[in-house]
Amino acid sequence: MATRASVRPRGRSVAVTRLRLARGEAPRARVVEIQRSRLLAAALGAVDELGYAHTTVAHVTRRARVSRRTFYELYDNREDCLLAALDSVVALIANELAGAHLDELPWRERVRAGLWTILAFLDREPVLARACVIQALRGGPRVLERRERVLARLARALDDGRSESARGNDCPPLTAEGLVGAAFAVVYGRLLRGDGAPLTDLHGELMGMIVLPYLGPAAAKREQDRPAPIPDGVTRASRKVPVSAEREEGGGASDPLAGLPMRLTYRTALVLEAIAAGPGVSNRGVGERAGVPDQGQISKLLARLQRLGLIANSGAGHSRGEANAWTLTPTGVHVARGLGAGAPEREGAKS
Repeated sequence: MATRASVRPRGRSVAVTRLRLARGEAPRARVVEIQRSRLLAAALGAVDELGYAHTTVAHVTRRARVSRRTFYELYDNREDCLLAALDSVVALIANELAGAHLDELPWRERVRAGLWTILAFLDREPVLARACVIQALRGGPRVLERRERVLARLARALDDGRSESARGNDCPPLTAEGLVGAAFAVVYGRLLRGDGAPLTDLHGELMGMIVLPYLGPAAAKREQDRPAPIPDGVTRASRKVPVSAEREEGGGASDPLAGLPMRLTYRTALVLEAIAAGPGVSNRGVGERAGVPDQGQISKLLARLQRLGLIANSGAGHSRGEANAWTLTPTGVHVARGLGAGAPEREGAKS
């Protein structure tokens, strides 16, 4: 019996199969990456709007324009997806903290700059802030466990304050946990009220609260009166936000199909790749190159891509007894490149 690796895909030539294997299935990897990004962003948006308890897989897939089958290929269940979404936000904040070069600073300045970075991020991304701070408390056991791990990391950073003075030496390790819990509660209350006041307005008072047990009331008062810091290396223009729930309808800035009302599938990427590789290709040629032998399916997909402005037909068509001849439009070239489908540079194409 032939092994799976030796079986030739139905409707696909040996040459095309070898070419696609040589490319390492780059379009498939890109499609999966974008589908995952869409699902994570949609999960955060759904949780913010509906609440953790009322968010379902159907809510997430509808927002992401991704099929349920694809969802379950990427995530085991709803909580698995929501946990990944929260992890993505935590990673994003961690990247901004790394960009602030906190390790180069003494303890008090390190805490001060780190706190400002976190509050400023939550102000810029209110949907992500509410999902992580408010809705995470209503999550399942795995979400709650992950939240505790994040708080424990923050507590370890504050616990270094015990070595800052003789007063700090008298503080037990529990002090840092209490300070993180108190700061979290303050931010939670402000977000829950939703009065629009910037979280960064809390910076001075929170810093005063944090340094008080370690450095005393005089240092706490100085922190309350100090102007807000602007950490180096963290600017809105330089941020790379892989997941933003405020843009879940388009799947984020990295989604080449942003704004197009269509699902993103691997078959779409293969069709665009086939047209990019052979401008003027017919329906049958697209089907053969993309591995879609059913001409009814390929005709429907081509018609949909044409309506979306991704491809254009320069042939006379079946009404005149001639084959269609498909080429990518400038928008189609942009999308194909974004999917890693090998669209060539073309004069006049908009990237």
